[in-house]
Amino acid sequence: MDQDAVNRIEEQIAHLARAIDDMSDILHAQDAEIARLKRLLGQLAEREAERMVQDGAQVPLADQKPPHW
Repeated sequence: MDQDAVNRIEEQIAHLARAIDDMSDILHAQDAEIARLKRLLGQLAEREAERMVQDGAQVPLADQKPPHW
């Protein structure tokens, strides 16, 4: 294999490694965002359940079975 071919392969590998690093960073950021959104959703569900209890609802909406059950 001549040196030009080796250089092209090394360059492609370097680009692929950079792309993998970039995607890894994006994946890490998305994971953190999903965790944050899950926490917020849990807080909202708790608030809604508390509001429903205060309004006199017998069972919080999240705990009720759908009408087709």
